[in-house]
Amino acid sequence: MRKIALDVGDKTIGVAVSDPLNITAQGITTIERVGIRKDAGKVIDYIREYECDTVVIGLNKRLDGTDSPQTEKVYEFKRMLENKMRSTGLGSVTIDFYDERFTTVMAERVLKEAELTRKERKKVVDKQAAVIILQSYLDSKGLSVL
Repeated sequence: MRKIALDVGDKTIGVAVSDPLNITAQGITTIERVGIRKDAGKVIDYIREYECDTVVIGLNKRLDGTDSPQTEKVYEFKRMLENKMRSTGLGSVTIDFYDERFTTVMAERVLKEAELTRKERKKVVDKQAAVIILQSYLDSKGLSVL
């Protein structure tokens, strides 16, 4: 089954999914944040649509490995997502955290190299960060190797 990755920010959530063989990650969307319950509901829609068995959430820690101010918001989002998944019959879907330090910086570099304007980059940077999170996760688990 596929994996889905989330780059959870204050304004948007970048979303990426793996291919069915868990070899590569592809960006699928950027969700505009409207409220934690509705946002979790949209993520659940993607979990169902792509038949995912694992949700990988980027966890933004400080450089020294300690929690950042954003970390508690990500923990809160995970709790809401878990509760909604249990109540909608998706309780067997696993949620993993993955260290996302530098993913946004890496995503910005990739998009700059693709010669996107600042305005264009802003629209897709979170989706690209989710791709980097998921691809790193797949590689670290040995899932992207045939």
